[in-house]
Amino acid sequence: MEDLRYPIGEFEHEGDISAEQLQLWMADIESTPNRLRDAVSGLSDEQLDTPYRPGGWTVRQVVHHVADSHINSYMRFKLALTEEEPTIRPYYEERWAELSDGRTAPVELSLTLLDALHSRWMLLLRALHQEQLARAFVHPASGATIRLDRNVGIYAWHGNHHIAHITRLRDRMGW
Repeated sequence: MEDLRYPIGEFEHEGDISAEQLQLWMADIESTPNRLRDAVSGLSDEQLDTPYRPGGWTVRQVVHHVADSHINSYMRFKLALTEEEPTIRPYYEERWAELSDGRTAPVELSLTLLDALHSRWMLLLRALHQEQLARAFVHPASGATIRLDRNVGIYAWHGNHHIAHITRLRDRMGW
C-alpha cells in the first residue's frame, strides 16, 4: 500500500554530493513552479480544498506551504552565505498552513510567487562555487549542521514530495 504521507519516500542521500547530482537537484528546483502549476491545473475550489490524505492538508494548503517553505529555504541560503554557520529560525509550518491565507487564498498567488522566487533562487544557485556550497547553517530543532549542497537536495525532494501529494490524489480521485 502506498504511503500517502511520503509518496516518494523520505529524503535520503549518503556520502559526497557529485556535481552531476547537484545539477539534477537544481533542475528539480528550477522546474518545481511549473510542475506544481501543472499538478493543480484545472482543479475546482472544491478539489483544491480536498485533503491529500486523511488528516492531511488540503491541496490549497500544500501549494501555499511549498511557497512558505521555499521562501524560508531561500533565506537560509542567504544567511549561510553571509554569516558563519548561522542558527536559522525555524517556523511552525503546520500553524502557518492553518492561517487564513493558507486555507483560503487563491493558489495562483503562491504559484506566481514561486515563479519569481525560483527564478531568483536559481540565479543564486548557478553562481555558487564549491566553497560556497560547503557553507552551512544550524537547524536548532535538530541541532544538525546542514551544508548548502545538501539543502539543494532536500528542497529538490521537498518540491517533488508535495507535487506527488497532489498528483497521487488526482490519480486516486480520477481528476
